[in-house]
Amino acid sequence: MPDTTDSPLTFEANCAPRRVMELFAVKWVSMVLHALDRWPGGRCRTGQLQRSLPGISKKMLVQTLRDMEARGLISRHIYPVVPPKVEYELTALGKTFAEAVEMLYRWGAKHEAALDELQANAARAQKPEATPEETTEE
Repeated sequence: MPDTTDSPLTFEANCAPRRVMELFAVKWVSMVLHALDRWPGGRCRTGQLQRSLPGISKKMLVQTLRDMEARGLISRHIYPVVPPKVEYELTALGKTFAEAVEMLYRWGAKHEAALDELQANAARAQKPEATPEETTEE
């Protein structure tokens, strides 16, 4: 954790909060974790996973799965059949991270109105300000 004793808060490059947030750098990581955590039987094929995550391209899903496998969050199981069958499941480490993701998702479900307000505030902030010429009537 950052050192907070008698000094301003500093998040060093290798501190735990920054390392955790790196996992969220790709927006799909938390959703893939959540989907695999909730998948019946605990294992899921790529196509099934893609259908459960509308909006993700196959390229992005494969890239996300490879990164998550390299980090040790998921494992890949290849079956010796034709055509090849590949399934993914959470590792023990992935399951612990999925617990934290689940807490965030529960917060979101409980506070949907707050999320709507945040989204509306962001949309208003992105709208260009009207110039005085636009606001005066002729």
